[in-house]
This record gives sequence, structure tokens and C-alpha cells, in this order.
Amino acid sequence: MRPCRTRSFAWFASTAALLAGCGMISKSPRDTATRDENRSATRGTSPALLAEGLRVFRFDTFGDEQLWTDTLRLHEVVEHNVDPVTALKVGLKVDADVLPSGILDTVDLKSPATTVALLKMNAVVGIQATVDSNNHITRLGVTCALCHSTVDNSVMPGIGHRQDGWPNRDLNVGAIISLSPVLAADQKAVYASWGPGKYDPRYNQDGKNTPLVIPPAYGLSQVRNETYTAEGPISYWNAYVAVTQMGGQGNFSDPRLGIAVTHSPDLVTPKLAALRAYQHSLPTPSTPSGSVDAAAATRGRVVFDRSCGSCHIGGSGTDNNNGKLHAPLETGVDGTYAARTANKAYRTTPLRALWQHAPYFHDGSAATLADVVAHYNRARTLGLTADQQRELVEYLKSL
Repeated sequence: MRPCRTRSFAWFASTAALLAGCGMISKSPRDTATRDENRSATRGTSPALLAEGLRVFRFDTFGDEQLWTDTLRLHEVVEHNVDPVTALKVGLKVDADVLPSGILDTVDLKSPATTVALLKMNAVVGIQATVDSNNHITRLGVTCALCHSTVDNSVMPGIGHRQDGWPNRDLNVGAIISLSPVLAADQKAVYASWGPGKYDPRYNQDGKNTPLVIPPAYGLSQVRNETYTAEGPISYWNAYVAVTQMGGQGNFSDPRLGIAVTHSPDLVTPKLAALRAYQHSLPTPSTPSGSVDAAAATRGRVVFDRSCGSCHIGGSGTDNNNGKLHAPLETGVDGTYAARTANKAYRTTPLRALWQHAPYFHDGSAATLADVVAHYNRARTLGLTADQQRELVEYLKSL
């Protein structure tokens, strides 16, 4: 049993029930279909399974301390060099609900010892640490929440209530990894090149470098293949990331990619069903009130249905649910990453809370929704006028 992790099952169960029943994230009428899909996907799912999925998503490292501690020795770097100000600068988030009242007014935010204290109370989102009685970090690992949760900044930037499923586009994973004292200079240069909100899930497999934008993990209940290139369903990707990227002690095999990893015991596979159930319960966040020109969005939906609906089936979905893939040339996007994958093509990305997670496309090459629309207007020769493009952007903001 690890010290300083005493949250009860009852707390997990009540939190999971709250998330599944009414959501941590506010909803709008525009999300009715998504809510219904989420309910359908989780109907009959036991509160205990959702509670376990929440626990796995937020707190389970799958035994990946062997990578982050034993190999990369990042526990040493964090203990001696990473103060809270630095941690927030690289996009790490702090769960305000764990903090004792008034603590931020009394601690030194420029001291690494404060970071250790935050880890000891389990307040840093996506990082689990074992801290001994002398306040030394003995083990450190990461969880799914590191990349796929953020906070609402209700206390201050980087500190607030958890928002599970929201991609952490502030997180500079590469910069964090590059702090490891065991990496060669050329490796550090690659990791440092990624920048905030990006991660290359193939670099440690093929040695190439084309980082991807961290995707959202909400609104997945009606999405069959949750990868940019549709290698497999959500549990496939969860297993791939847990084993090959996080360093979890589990089993993953894909002959198409030449990957076969086994561990005994397998600390990943038995947890995938609960993790999937929890992810399926996470609703798409609603568009902020007053942020969309409703009349323009109504006109934009007509443009969308005519110009985009054949791929984004159902208004915000994906033709990949029917097995469709698109060659890079067809969509006008860079094909370098696709060439590194099993399918060599991209799926149509489901449109979920687009207002919330710029930049867009797999590589973040479109900074705004206006850039996305302009790109497809050129690449697909849509012939949209400036007004139609603006109206289409308003519709996309409403999804």
C-alpha cells in the first residue's frame, strides 16, 4: 500500500455517480444528442465499474514507475529542481479540491519542497508519487489524467477543479521528459521540440519525430476508433499508450506495427473495461453562453450539411464508424505521421467541443476554426464565400 493515498471507495463511487448522472461539466441544449449517447453507452454500467474507471483514469500508473523512476530518474529532478511555479509553467495542474484551505497563502511556491508536499497530498493532476517520512520522493509515475485532464483555473491559472477528458493543451510533456539526466543530447532536443499540448506516440518506437496534438477524451461513447489514424478502438489505444508510452507493466501486441510487449503480472489489461466505461461517461463540454452568433450558426449548419456532412456523418460524427479512411492527399494535410502508422491514412475526426481545444488537425497546423474552414475551402474546392466561411465557423463553435 502506498502512503498518502487514502481516498475511500465510497468517495470514488459517489464521484463517479455524480459524473455519470449530471456531469462535472455544464451542458447546453446543443449537447442533447451527446448526453443521450453517453447515457446509452453507460446504461447498465454499475456504479462500481464507473468508480473503478475513475480511479484508474486519475490515479493508476499501471506500474509505470519503472520508467519514470528507475529509468528516467525524474523523481530526483522533481524533488530537487521543480518548484510549483516551474511545474505550472510546463503545464502541470493542481487539484484545488485536495488542497487544505488557505495553503497557497502560506507556502513558498518557488521551493521544490512545496512540490513534494503537493505530491504527498496527491494534488498534482496525473502524477502519483510515494513520499517517505523524510519527504523524499521514492517512486514517481504518471496516469491517464496527466494528458487528458485539466482544471478550470478557479483558484489561479493551473489550479482549480478537475475537468476529466479535457486535453491538457498547456502540458509540455517533451520538456518534462527532457529533464531526465539519463537522456542523450539528441534525445533531449527531440523532446524539447514538441512544445505545449503535443506528444509523439511513435518516437520511442520508430525514432521519427512528428508530434501530435493531444486529443480530448470526452464524448467517446459513439466513436469506434479513438486515434487519428484509426488503428483500433478505445481500449486498443488505452493499452498502446499505457504499455508503450507510459511504461506500464502490461501486455500489448500489434503485428502491423511490429510491437509485442508482455509482462507478468499484466497490470493493464484487467483495467481496460473500467477505464473505457469511465471515458464513455464523460460528456462533451457545452459551448459557453453568448460565445456563438446563433443566427449565423443556423446558416452555417446548412453550409456544413452541404459541404462537410458526407464525412462528418450526423452533424458531428465520423464516417470512420463505417470503416472509411482518407488519404492525406484527399484532405490536404501532411501525411508524414500517417506513413508511420498501420493504416497509412487518417480518419475523419469527430467534432467535439471544438471551441475548447485549439489548435486543430492532428499536427496542430490550424490555429483557429477559421483556419480549418479556409484550409478545406482550398483543399476540397468548396467555393465558399467569406460570409459562408464565417457562418460555418459559428456553427462549428456550437458543436
